[in-house]
Amino acid sequence: MVLLRRIIGIGALLAGLVVLAALIESRRDPVVRSAYMPLADWPAGAPPVRVALFSDIHIGNLSTDAARLQRVVAIVNAQRPDLVLIAGDFIAGTTPGSARRLAPALVAPLRQLHAPLGVVAVPGNHDHATGLAAVRAALAAAHVELLAYRVVRHGPVVLIGLDDGWLAPARLSAMLATVDRLGGARLALAHFPDMPASLPPDLPLLAGHTHCGQIVLPGIGPVAHLVRPEMPLGCGVVRSGGHVTIITAGIGTSGAPMRIGAPPDLWVITLGPARSPG
Repeated sequence: MVLLRRIIGIGALLAGLVVLAALIESRRDPVVRSAYMPLADWPAGAPPVRVALFSDIHIGNLSTDAARLQRVVAIVNAQRPDLVLIAGDFIAGTTPGSARRLAPALVAPLRQLHAPLGVVAVPGNHDHATGLAAVRAALAAAHVELLAYRVVRHGPVVLIGLDDGWLAPARLSAMLATVDRLGGARLALAHFPDMPASLPPDLPLLAGHTHCGQIVLPGIGPVAHLVRPEMPLGCGVVRSGGHVTIITAGIGTSGAPMRIGAPPDLWVITLGPARSPG
């Protein structure tokens, strides 16, 4: 009996240490990853554009509070981006109305983002669930431009801001027509990474949502699928059918405030013309 109690006690201690380590991992500074993404129709003579991409702040749980978001903003600013893109899910949880309480904490940190071509975001599913109006108001106060099925041009880049995981062909056609009128090199930004099925193959996508699995155990893989069953668990640079998507792991967590084997990250992506061979 004494031996059994000792075994149970040791097991509980080890489990507690794993949970603590996973919580600490979820609050670590994000890994900074980099990529070059060529865009079709890059304006002749336009210099490359340096973009910082992150997502899934999920403010309001143990992984992300205003102080941690402040640290992340400082790391983003240190990359000296020309343009900052945030791929949705600003709020933790799914409780209707909770964004009114949680979203104000976004304002002071996000207002300190510095990018000469601006700061642009799209909403995520948690933002809709908790109250998009409050999220929109907080982002406006932080000088973050929220796109939802809108097209804007920033420098040589024309951004197509998407919202949910399904895009009606008529709406996409209208948005692409706007792109043609604005000129420039086109790039899509969405929260969900499964949008390429709806997009032209020459339209790259930047997205988040998957958390790269969030809790990924060696030899087992992700213990919980954070995406719809029909959506592959994407992470990093994903190529499918000639289409290129970059999926950030995000900086926050959903559900349990823990990360194992899937550290938070942000991307620094250089946009420019196709590189000549060699």
